[in-house]
Amino acid sequence: VETALAKRPEERYQQMHELLEELRAIRGGRESSVTERTGSRKRPAPSIAVLSFADMSPQRDHEYFCDGMAEELIDALAKQKGLRVVSRTSAFQFKGQGHDIRTIGQRLDVSHVLEGSVRKMGNRLRITAQLINVRDGYHLWSEKYDREMEDVFAIQDEIARAIVETMKIQLVGEPEAPHVKPYTSNLDAYTLYLKGRYFWNKRYEVGLQQAMGHFKQAIENDPNYALAYAGLADCFVLLGAYEYLAPKEAFSKAKALAQKALDVDGALAEAHASLGFIAFVHAWNWLDAEQKFKRSIELNPNYAVARWWYSIFLTATGRTEEGLAEIRRAEAADPLLLLTSSTVGWILYLARQYDQAIDVCLKTLDMDSNIGTARATLALAYIEKSAFDKAIPELQQAKARMGFQIMGSYLARAYALSGSRDEARKVLEELQELSNHQYVPSYFVAAIHVALDEDDQAFHCLDKAYEERDPWLVYLKVDPMFDRVQSDPRLTTLLERVGMDQWSQ
Repeated sequence: VETALAKRPEERYQQMHELLEELRAIRGGRESSVTERTGSRKRPAPSIAVLSFADMSPQRDHEYFCDGMAEELIDALAKQKGLRVVSRTSAFQFKGQGHDIRTIGQRLDVSHVLEGSVRKMGNRLRITAQLINVRDGYHLWSEKYDREMEDVFAIQDEIARAIVETMKIQLVGEPEAPHVKPYTSNLDAYTLYLKGRYFWNKRYEVGLQQAMGHFKQAIENDPNYALAYAGLADCFVLLGAYEYLAPKEAFSKAKALAQKALDVDGALAEAHASLGFIAFVHAWNWLDAEQKFKRSIELNPNYAVARWWYSIFLTATGRTEEGLAEIRRAEAADPLLLLTSSTVGWILYLARQYDQAIDVCLKTLDMDSNIGTARATLALAYIEKSAFDKAIPELQQAKARMGFQIMGSYLARAYALSGSRDEARKVLEELQELSNHQYVPSYFVAAIHVALDEDDQAFHCLDKAYEERDPWLVYLKVDPMFDRVQSDPRLTTLLERVGMDQWSQ
């Protein structure tokens, strides 16, 4: 029925005999051979979204555990060949909103949705799960589990196996039995890890600090917990990338932790992606970075973060079309991860496609006005089009949300290019004062000096950024902020020192 009603004509039965043959095959317990024999129709791939489980505990204080339960099932099902699994960020967008299952299915473009609930009292768990057909809203399978906490991994395995068995007739080939890999046998460590990922996914400075505390405690409980090391590494990666910490401190710690994770489990996609990002923005080992990104994607093609970082790498090396293709794959893996949407805008901005970048950023902000990276990129594109009356208000909003160091630098540059040089110098002085108390990235201070036509000061700051190993230096060859000095021999020398001279395209 689903195939007969498929949205795309080419995915429906093309001849009545195809429908009859498939019905006979089902009745006889066989797989249909229509597609292979006729080659005229492609069967739509079965797909599923695992929603965050509802917290039914008395105090409603186990949201992290409910999210973790769903994430484990997503990871297990994503390894099933022929099954498309929506990633965590997109599936969790609907948490607590009360949307109809069919609406969620349509938004995520999936054929099935798994929803459930968790009630935890002491060491006892009551877990319910229901698999629902999106087309008609009917339950295909449901189960209730009353177990001890120690059985949590077995429950996850049972649910994943039941889903695959229920969907078996739609899967291509003989499905493999899914398996939830327990990375630790220490339940306290596991619980702490779930809390850590819960806060890491919020991706703001306070949340990252909270996440670090939980990951560290998880490691104390189980020193061989690979995922906890990878989680702690990711905290330092983001602290360094967002310039909350000095790069040398952040990325050196991240590298040691990610390597420790791989020492315990060499097939951990998250750790390979982290090491790839570190090799890219900190070690400036471009070939090694690309190898690690590719390895992470090979291990887990649905890991959107690896594809997201790899798209940025490709763009920074001048391979813009490849970068756009990769970020589109990240969007397909995680369609509602708005960070990927804002990255599309960022890549288009770096490619000097300013009108398209503006269009993408505006659409992203329509979906969520709190995406600061989209607002910042929107303002940068306005600056390049000399639309300073639009750029400056956007940057003032972004500065309030994202912090003064980077957004303040963008704002000073906008003032300088618009002719308000006194305002630009005022912001520059504030940044210099702030640098006496905390890290201020020299890369962005250099951009202000370029806008003020102070090239000597700009290159002094860029040299300082090199000594700091500022991660933003990887954009130097493609960043419009430095277009005016691209012919300066000092820039060529700096690009060679960062290793970017090998990317001549």
